[in-house]
Amino acid sequence: SKINSARGSAIASLTQSKYCSETRVTRSSMSTCTTRSTLGCLSASRRQPQSPPPMINTCLGSGMLHRGTDVQPEKQLRDIDPVAMMEAFSVNTIGPALVAKHFLPRFRRDAKTVFAALSARVGSIGDNRLGGWTSYRSSKSALNMVLKTLSIEHARRFPDAVVVALHPGTVDTALSAPFQRGVREGRLFSPAKSVGCMLSVIDGLTAMDTGGFFAWDGAPINY
Repeated sequence: SKINSARGSAIASLTQSKYCSETRVTRSSMSTCTTRSTLGCLSASRRQPQSPPPMINTCLGSGMLHRGTDVQPEKQLRDIDPVAMMEAFSVNTIGPALVAKHFLPRFRRDAKTVFAALSARVGSIGDNRLGGWTSYRSSKSALNMVLKTLSIEHARRFPDAVVVALHPGTVDTALSAPFQRGVREGRLFSPAKSVGCMLSVIDGLTAMDTGGFFAWDGAPINY
């Protein structure tokens, strides 16, 4: 699936109950925003009042690893396809960058705020020991760089802000379904379990953590 709907729904549900307000970026709006950098294509999917208050937290759960039989993670070099790679970067990197572009300026300046986007451990360059999955790995690595760069710029005007990448663990969704065979017992999480863990991590973050990359249990991950 292009945008992981089960995980996204869990994020929307739990963040709404925890933080009271909700902004959703749908599959169609994410796809549109990768080609048209406009606030309008984001506002079309908002579920907020006409003049919303300053934002406190944004949790972005977009991600594409495969799409049916048309797009599959590469097993070897000869599997690389430029169209599939562009789609991975559009969803996994460019889309979140545009969400940040429009949302970060609306954050509060007088309180801790968090912008968290879901990355993946396989996007870690230092942790890459198996190879493969070139497009997905590269797009998530690029997302990490986007978030790190934005965290530096954002901190200049929002000193209490936190911009981070989060690894949700292996979540029992359509995105991971074809690749769950090797998951250790107890490490395949429901969407609600994964999101609950990440929200606990978010609660414990401070401005000193901005620009970081953290796992679902709060452990830092090497970029």
